[in-house]
Amino acid sequence: MAQHHLAQLNIGRLRYPFGSGEADEFIAALDPINALVDQAPGFVWRLTGVGGKDSAAIDPADDVVVNLTVWESREAMWEFTYRAEHREFLHRRREWFLPQTEASTVLWWIPAGHIPTSLEGRDRLYRLRESGPTPAAFTFGQTYEPVETQLAAP
Repeated sequence: MAQHHLAQLNIGRLRYPFGSGEADEFIAALDPINALVDQAPGFVWRLTGVGGKDSAAIDPADDVVVNLTVWESREAMWEFTYRAEHREFLHRRREWFLPQTEASTVLWWIPAGHIPTSLEGRDRLYRLRESGPTPAAFTFGQTYEPVETQLAAP
């Protein structure tokens, strides 16, 4: 059994107010995409039930969507994100989300069996924004292998 898994957090702010209709296609796709992720090889866990939508944390107060997932490996996450049906929606993200001026996705290694919190993900994202990619907070563009001392670091 693997001693580590890959955690991932990404955030985005909707272009249009939540519930206004312009992002309805995106919102409608959440359940089908999440059904695919739930069956994806190497998928371990995802944040659900926040904001009344089983898929991602959607905060209607400020139109922020948060996605927090855990994968068995970097390769498994890459395969789902960039090579599966999810890819079409990824390519269309500019239709639904405002452009990001700073990092909006962060990856980090966790001990197998650990379930990360949104707060942990936020802290990793801030770490990435402040210091750039490190073994504690990185991106697909610059990845690191798991290091036992990093696995326990919040």
